[in-house]
Amino acid sequence: MRSAVRLGIGSGFSLDAVTCHDDHRGWSPPEMSSAYRVVLVRRGRFRRKADGRATVVDPTMAYLGIPGEEEHFAHPAGGDVCTSLCVSPDLWRSLAGDGAAPSRSTIYVDARLDLAHRRFLAAARTGDAAFELAEALLPLVSTALAQLAPLPERRGTSDVIVEAARDAIAAGHPAADGLLPLAEFLAVSPYQLSRAFTRELGVSLTHYRNRVRVGRALDRLEGGAANLALLAAELGFADQAHLTRTVRRHAGRTPAVLRRLLAPGDRPHDR
Repeated sequence: MRSAVRLGIGSGFSLDAVTCHDDHRGWSPPEMSSAYRVVLVRRGRFRRKADGRATVVDPTMAYLGIPGEEEHFAHPAGGDVCTSLCVSPDLWRSLAGDGAAPSRSTIYVDARLDLAHRRFLAAARTGDAAFELAEALLPLVSTALAQLAPLPERRGTSDVIVEAARDAIAAGHPAADGLLPLAEFLAVSPYQLSRAFTRELGVSLTHYRNRVRVGRALDRLEGGAANLALLAAELGFADQAHLTRTVRRHAGRTPAVLRRLLAPGDRPHDR
């Protein structure tokens, strides 16, 4: 079962929170869309198939839906909560240009895109669609477009290895605490695992794992977490300084600034 709540609407775009309660491994009947859609996951994970290609969508991997594209979905891990940004063809052309269609639909959600997503949702709560929400739309779309550059060509079983590793990291499996135990758990060589991530996602395995931890930190900071030392320990960082360095490297701001930026009811200007 799927439900949607309209969060905001502006000239040529709409924003919805979509919640799915499905729990099935089989593919859904085909679905078609008349708009460009950038879909980002807040919680959970699911599978999407378009143009014969299947991918896992979770908080680190979003997708771009194209008008007229046939899509199928599966939810083997249960439900999920997503943000669906629908953009009219005319507005999309004005933002993305009149060039050829993107060569791929998957979007790696780095911490900066994650932060743009969260700020876009915060702008939606103001109710000012004509200005504040529209202005917050621009960095979200521009950051997503930057992620649509072609990735290196897939070879062999790299995509299968990366998907299995992503599953282990997302689930917090003990083997995901290090490259060597993770490679052993997946029955591949450490070199093969490391190389697969760079080939498939364009980032290293270390970078990806830290990206997942930064996302969890953003969740906690958005909820108002006050004790950064405790937060660092709970998320597996060596100490508060390690947390601060990693978050700043990925999101461009320190945890203290992000807490003030994301805390409900208190949204200061950029600094």
